[in-house]
Amino acid sequence: MKKPKWVVEKEQAKKAQSAETVWLFGLHAVRDALLNPAREKLRLMVTKNAHDKLADAIGTAGITPEMVDPRKFKPPIDPQSVHQGAALEVKPLNWGSLADRAIPEDDTPPRLVLLDRVTDPHNVGAILRSAEVFGAQAVIGTRHHSAPETGALAKTASGALERQPYLRMRNLADTIVELQGMEYLVLGLDGEAEHSIEDVLEGKRDRAVALVLGAEGPGLRQKTKETVDHLVKIDFARGFGSLNVSTAAAVALYAAKP
Repeated sequence: MKKPKWVVEKEQAKKAQSAETVWLFGLHAVRDALLNPAREKLRLMVTKNAHDKLADAIGTAGITPEMVDPRKFKPPIDPQSVHQGAALEVKPLNWGSLADRAIPEDDTPPRLVLLDRVTDPHNVGAILRSAEVFGAQAVIGTRHHSAPETGALAKTASGALERQPYLRMRNLADTIVELQGMEYLVLGLDGEAEHSIEDVLEGKRDRAVALVLGAEGPGLRQKTKETVDHLVKIDFARGFGSLNVSTAAAVALYAAKP
């Protein structure tokens, strides 16, 4: 009996995912990945200078590096990347299910960041840094139309990629509904909203809160706007101006802190 097309496609996608690897580069990103016991490490290429700087992390990871002459150092990454003589091939991290990350381990009201088609890896990397600083439970994107784990994202995240959960879900609207079922208050950032984050959270800071940010320019999609509990804005000192999405995420997390 011939398998249905959807079964074949699902099996192919699963096989492709299992074969997926990521090349991290730069001393900071490589060091943090080497020191992360949850990260599956496959291949390390280093110059002697980089090896000397990473010797402790290499020893901890127990990986045998490939020593490469700086003039011949050509890992499979963008030639313009600032690699500092270090490149590490790894498997993407598995952060578990939405419930694994959305349900807190203590009594602190959790905060999540959801990204609606934010595709720039530098923005997502910066958002991961802010999420780690402000204690967010996780950053959540979508499997399609969002930035995957890449060396550029890891370098911008400056180590946060190894510590800050980054999940990619199939459908953002369904994810929002699932969070609402967990009693999350879901707020979508929209410059045209009537109320600020502080206004909507007045007397509700003990609630679990998810902040949804859209891509610069398009902002939140209409379906996302219709699914969130409230649309909110960041108050500006003057009646004009806008923020980069990564900066907006940091300000929103600070404004929504428990």
